[in-house]
Amino acid sequence: MNPAGPAGLILAGGLSRRMGGGDKGLQKLGGQTILARIAGRLGPQVFPLLLNANGPAERFELGLPVVADTLPGHPGPLAGILAGLDHLAREAPTTRFLVTVPSDCPFLPRDLAARLVGAAQASGAAYAVSGGREHPVVGVWEVAAREALRRLLVQEDERRMMRWARHSGAVPVEWPALPVDPFVNLNTPEDVTEAERLLAAYPTL
Repeated sequence: MNPAGPAGLILAGGLSRRMGGGDKGLQKLGGQTILARIAGRLGPQVFPLLLNANGPAERFELGLPVVADTLPGHPGPLAGILAGLDHLAREAPTTRFLVTVPSDCPFLPRDLAARLVGAAQASGAAYAVSGGREHPVVGVWEVAAREALRRLLVQEDERRMMRWARHSGAVPVEWPALPVDPFVNLNTPEDVTEAERLLAAYPTL
């Protein structure tokens, strides 16, 4: 992988209320944590792969660099994206793009980074769509856009991902949702049970 990018960021800074609190990415699926599955899927597509999380980093046991939110109060995925962009501006200044994914999507496409970055070459940003549903947390963003995102967060108190996607001129990139939506997210214990059923039915997921 070209060290110049794209880089990747798993967004695990949320409160996981619907999973009963704690880190939903540490739930087990198919014998490994959801986060480990995501890292294994996205890691070969990006460099470096970062983890946005708050609190003690050692609980994840993934060996990934951890970047914490710089804004207080758990303001959501936009704050995690800003933390990742700021980290790359400091530590990997030649990197142009950051691919972001949530910590609860275990079936991410293996061509995710290539297709998103390809779509973003002209626009500067792109996000995933499947089955007619938009998934702006699964997107790619230019490191150079970090000050625009900071203004949106701090001055306008904006928290909505789609507002950021539209503000940045992100273009949608479509994936098929059948037989399994690659962006299905696991928010509840019932979702994890259903994901185990899908893994049994489609072992190559």
